[in-house]
Amino acid sequence: MGAYRMWVELKMEKDFTFKLLFLVLFLGVFVAGGFCLEDADSDAVVYIVTLKQAPVSHLYGQEFRVKGHHHQNSKNHGSGNVSRLDKPSHISHKHAHNASSTSRMHNSLLRKVLRGEKYLKLYSYHYLINGFAVLVTPQQAFKLANRREVSNVALDFSVRSATTHTPQFLGLPLGAWAQEGGYETAGEGIVIGFIDTGIDPTHPSFSDNTPERHYPVPQHFSGICEVTRDFPSGSCNRKLVGARHFAASAITRGIFNTSQDYASPFDGDGHGTHTASVAAGNHGISVVVAGHHFGDASGMAPRAHVAVYKALYKSFGGFAADVVAAIDQAAQDGVDIINLSITPNRRPPGVATFFNPIDMALLSAVKAGIFVVQAAGNTGPSPKSVSSFSPWIFTVGASTHDRVYSNSIVLGNNITIPGVGLAPGTDSMYTLVMASHALNDTAANDMYVGECQDASSFNQTLVQGNLLVCSYSVRFVLELSTIKQALETAKNLSAAGVVFCMDPFVIGFQINPTPMRLPGIIIPSANDSKILLQYYNSSLDRDEVTKKITRFGAVASISGGLKANFSLSAPNVMFYSARGPDPEDSFLDDADILKPNLVAPGNLIWAAWSSGGKDSVEFEGEDFAMMSGTSMAAPHVAGLAALIKQKFPNLSTAAIGSALSTTASLSDKYGGPILAQRSYANPDSNQSPATPFDMGSGFVNATAALDPGLIFDTGYSDYMSFLCGINGSAPMVQNYTDESCGASTMSGTDLNLPSITISKLNQSRTVQRTLINIAANETYVVGWSAPYGASIKVTPARFFIACGQQQVLNVDFNATMNNSSPSFGRIGLFGNQGHVINIPLSVIVKISYNTTNS
Repeated sequence: MGAYRMWVELKMEKDFTFKLLFLVLFLGVFVAGGFCLEDADSDAVVYIVTLKQAPVSHLYGQEFRVKGHHHQNSKNHGSGNVSRLDKPSHISHKHAHNASSTSRMHNSLLRKVLRGEKYLKLYSYHYLINGFAVLVTPQQAFKLANRREVSNVALDFSVRSATTHTPQFLGLPLGAWAQEGGYETAGEGIVIGFIDTGIDPTHPSFSDNTPERHYPVPQHFSGICEVTRDFPSGSCNRKLVGARHFAASAITRGIFNTSQDYASPFDGDGHGTHTASVAAGNHGISVVVAGHHFGDASGMAPRAHVAVYKALYKSFGGFAADVVAAIDQAAQDGVDIINLSITPNRRPPGVATFFNPIDMALLSAVKAGIFVVQAAGNTGPSPKSVSSFSPWIFTVGASTHDRVYSNSIVLGNNITIPGVGLAPGTDSMYTLVMASHALNDTAANDMYVGECQDASSFNQTLVQGNLLVCSYSVRFVLELSTIKQALETAKNLSAAGVVFCMDPFVIGFQINPTPMRLPGIIIPSANDSKILLQYYNSSLDRDEVTKKITRFGAVASISGGLKANFSLSAPNVMFYSARGPDPEDSFLDDADILKPNLVAPGNLIWAAWSSGGKDSVEFEGEDFAMMSGTSMAAPHVAGLAALIKQKFPNLSTAAIGSALSTTASLSDKYGGPILAQRSYANPDSNQSPATPFDMGSGFVNATAALDPGLIFDTGYSDYMSFLCGINGSAPMVQNYTDESCGASTMSGTDLNLPSITISKLNQSRTVQRTLINIAANETYVVGWSAPYGASIKVTPARFFIACGQQQVLNVDFNATMNNSSPSFGRIGLFGNQGHVINIPLSVIVKISYNTTNS
C-alpha cells in the first residue's frame, strides 16, 4: 500500500550534496572541516538543531511570501544547472543574502562549539525554522544543546510512504469543474508541492503540451529545476514547474543505493509519480496497462502546477532531516499546497506528539499561508493508530469508491468462484493442470516450484493449451515470487491461461487486481481455493498400480476482469486506514483534536507510474498503476484544496480545511451510513457504521466544498496558545518558535475547529465556536444529537447572518453518566439558502455529577 526540484547554476564550493554524492558514492571519502566519513565515530548520528533566532518566514510572514520573494537556499541539495524557463526574474536578492548569512552563522557556531572536532553539517534550514542538520556524536550534541543560541536538539528519525474514475465518483465533471469553467481551468495558477519519491517528468500526465489552452507561468513561484543525468535539461515545463531532491541524511548512513534511488528528482519508486498525478495530473490521459485500455485519467485539479521535492527513496524510505529540508525549500519556493503522503515510523517522543521537527516546520508553513495535507497512515484499524497529529495539518484517511474489478472461474461442475485480476477471460472451457503435476524429469526438488517461477521446471507438452494452476503463497506478498514471472512462465509454456490458488497461510492480506496479458484469475480466498482443488483432484484419473496421472479431467472457463463493476455501496473506510483518537503523547493520552479530518478515495486508484518505478513489480514498465493506501487518499484532497484556493484565493489554510470538513458527506451513494472495515481478515464481513475516529467529518464532497456557506477560521496565534496550554510545553514552544508562552492559553477543545473533541468531560463544559459567512445573507436553524452519556445544548438555536459577519455558537456539554468509552454526536446547521454545516462531536471519558456527589 501506499501510506510513502529546478536548481541554481552550479557553484561547487557551495553545493554540499554534489560533493557528498560524488566523493562518498564514487570516491568513498568526504572531508569537511577535517571530517572524513570513513573515519567517523561509530556512534555519530544525525541531529536536527534549531536556534532561538527566528527564521525568515517569521520575520516577513505571509506578506513576504505572497509578493513572490522566494529564493533557493544557498546550501543546494543536489547537483546540476538551471533548465530552460526555470530561472525566475523576481527572486529577492535580500532573501538570498539572508539564506547565505544564516548558513554562515550556522557554520560559525559549529566551529566555535566543536572546535577541532569532527562533524558534518548536512543542511542549513532558514525559511521555516532556523537551524541545521548535523552528523555528530551524542556528546557533541550535548555540547550544542548547552549553548545559549540553541533552543532544541532532536534526533533524526525515519519516515515511510503511507485515477480514472474518482473524478466521476466525486462528481467533478458536472459539479466542481463545471461550476468553475470546466476541467480546462480547474486549479490553474495553483502550485502543489509534493514531498515524496520524485517524479517521472516524461509522463504525459505532466506535459504542458496542451494546444487548446497553454499553461501559464505561476508568477508567485520561484522554484528551480535540478538538472542531472537522470533528470536532463528540459524535464521541467509550465506544468512541472519545480523539482529537487534531498538525501544528505540518508547518504551519511551509507544506505543510498544509486542504482535504485537516483541522485536526482527522478522517481525510482513510482509512489511520487502516482500521488502527483492523482492531485494534478493532466485530464484525458489514456490508461493502457498490459495492453488493455482502462479509460482516461485525470487529476482532481488537472490544470494545477506540480513542484516536486524528493525526500523518500525506494530502498530505505526517508529521514526527517531530509523531509524538513524539502518542506523548508517548498515553502520558500512559494508552493500553495504541500502534500505529504508520508508518515513517521514511530510516534514522536516527548511532551506531546505535536513537538517534532516535521510538524513544527509545517506550522511555520501554515503561518506562511500554505495548506498542508498529510496521509493518516496505513496502520488501522486499531484505535490511536493515526500517524498525523497536529491541528494545523489536514489529515486524510482512505475509503473505497464504487468501481471494482472482479472476475470469476466457472468449474466443470458448474460451481462459480469469484476472483480478482485485471485479466482477459477465456473463450471456452479448458483443462486445468496443476503446476506440481506438470514437472519435467529435471525439475529441482523445490517446495516452491508450484509458484510457477521457472518455465524450465515444467513439461510443456502437459501445459500447452491448458490452464496452468499455480500456488499463491506469502512469498508473493514478500515479492520473492511474482505474478509477472508466473505469467512469463505460462507464456513460455504456451498455456491457455493461469489460475492462482491461495495458500491458507496468506491471512489478512488484501489481494489487489493485477494486470495480466494472458487470461487469468487470482482466487483471494483460501476456502474457495480448496473448493477448486477438491474438484480438480476428484477429476484426476490415475493408474491403479503406479498412481501416476493418466488424465486431467477438470475443466474451467475464466470470465474476463477487464470491465469495471460499479454496483458496490461506497464509500467504506478501508481496514488499513489509521484511526483516532489522536494520541497526544507517547503514553497514548488522548488529544482534544479530531483525527483524521476526513476520508477520501484511497483504494484501487489508477494513476500515473514512473518508467523506473520499482515499488510494485507487477506494474514495472507500465505507464499507470493501481495502488491503495492513505497515500492515494491525501492527494485527492490536495487537488480539491487547489480548486478551493483557486476560487477563494484569500481564504486562510484553516478556512480551506473548514470548507472541506463541514461539507463532507455522511452517507454512501445509496443513502445508508458510511461503513468502516474493522479487521484485516475478511474486512468486508466485519463492518459497522463509521465514527468520527474512523472518518473524521465524513467523506470529502468536492462540489459542496466550493460553496461551504459558513467557515471556521483558526490562526497561527491560536495554534501557539494551544501548544502553550499543554502541561510542561513552554520550553518546547520556546525552543521551536523562539516565542514565549504568555498568559493566553487554550485547550484543543477550544481551538476554533470544525469539530469538537473532549477527551475528558468532567461534569460539564461550555465550548464556543465562531463562524464566518462567506456566502450571501442566510438564516440558519441548528439541530444536534448528543454523545452517549452526555447531553448538549446549542445556543442560539436559530440565527440570521449577513455576508462577512460572524456568529458565535455556545455548546453546553453535561455528563449524564460515567463512561470511559468514546461516544459521538453531531451538530447540524441548516441554512434557508441550502447550505448545510456538519460539526462532529466526540467525547471519550465522561464523569457525571452524581458520581462526584456520592
